[in-house]
Amino acid sequence: MKRNLGNLFIIACVLLTIVVWLVFPPVDDGRDKYVRQYAGEVIGSINIVLMACSLVIAARPRWAEPYFGGLDKMYMTHRHTSTAALLLIFVHVLTVPISLSGWAIGNYLAVVAFIGIVSIALVSLAPRVPFLNRITGGTYEGWKSLKKYIGIFFIFAFIHSLTISDPLDAFIAINWVQIFFIIGLAAYLYTEVFGRFFKKYIPYKVEEVDHPNSVTTEVIMRAVGNPIKKQRAGQFLFVRFPGSETLDESHPFTISSAPHDDVLKLTIKASGDFTRALVTDLKPGMDATIEGAYGMFDYKGGGSKQIWIAGGIGLTPFLSFIRDMDGNLNHDIDFYYTVRHRDEALFYNEIVAAAEKNPRLKLHIRFSATGGSLTIEEIVRNAGGDVSGYHIYMCGPFPMIQAFEKKFLSLGLPQKHIHFEEFNFR
Repeated sequence: MKRNLGNLFIIACVLLTIVVWLVFPPVDDGRDKYVRQYAGEVIGSINIVLMACSLVIAARPRWAEPYFGGLDKMYMTHRHTSTAALLLIFVHVLTVPISLSGWAIGNYLAVVAFIGIVSIALVSLAPRVPFLNRITGGTYEGWKSLKKYIGIFFIFAFIHSLTISDPLDAFIAINWVQIFFIIGLAAYLYTEVFGRFFKKYIPYKVEEVDHPNSVTTEVIMRAVGNPIKKQRAGQFLFVRFPGSETLDESHPFTISSAPHDDVLKLTIKASGDFTRALVTDLKPGMDATIEGAYGMFDYKGGGSKQIWIAGGIGLTPFLSFIRDMDGNLNHDIDFYYTVRHRDEALFYNEIVAAAEKNPRLKLHIRFSATGGSLTIEEIVRNAGGDVSGYHIYMCGPFPMIQAFEKKFLSLGLPQKHIHFEEFNFR
């Protein structure tokens, strides 16, 4: 239930906004199209509430994670609230009566806010639309740099509501919405201006850069001052390297070291421009800026019988789990780690040694090029023919996760027993 409180709270805020407008309606001054004006301002208020919620989520507050089920789930909510706000902008424009005469500053701000918000929303579709992709340079950081201006247009949108010509007299409703405007503004300023003063970003130094194989980089970093706090095994962080032109972009990566280690380790596969640049450009001694740690992917809160499935670089959270073990494992775990070839199996000897030290950890390493793909039938067979009492933890290519999720659900496993995180923060 706790994992849904965040979404329920947002829904409650929207409903309460409608209730406030209905309980404390504006004065009917006999103007033409009063009802349309009334409805348009209610829709505009809901818009402000949804955009404020989106800005709060975009600030990535760590305290909010448990109420959504993790940062990945928070970003799913962010997409939903942002999409709903975008659609309501069009509804608002179509609902409110528009006259080209007697415009005040608020009417012009409305045009600016509309064009700005809609333009940024369209550019967010850049990966799917080649023309828009060129606007951001085809990079995550280009999109991110553009999107940070959404808060400015949010400010314009609210000021517009206060400065339009001949507004309705709805003092209580306007003040109710103003609360959300202040919350959204505070979240935006925290994200873009003041976060550094609240230790949102922690300085680290790159200590070592290793390459376990030709496509993987292990980055070892040490805190310059105090390290990140309250880290749990299996979490991820955002990191950038401000001393490098090619690496000065904030990207999420799972922490592969244990929380008790005095260094942070990231194990990263080269799969994009940024991760490929790590292989050639990252050097020991470079500065790093860390934000986190985030994530609710934690096997310790699961049942006594578990199945872990790692595909390729999806090993990283499980590697953190294993490095955090002390030989007194309290769960019975079948760990399936699949790569195509033997030389792609990262930290093979370390994982085997951990399984020997923890008898309740049963290791199943598969090389799919010779042994074929891992199947649900094999997993069920190794579980004694029944997986109904198991908790499933998965990390790897998302199509693999989706396929196994569907198969586990078809076997009657409850959705709440299936755990994974979707690294899609765009």
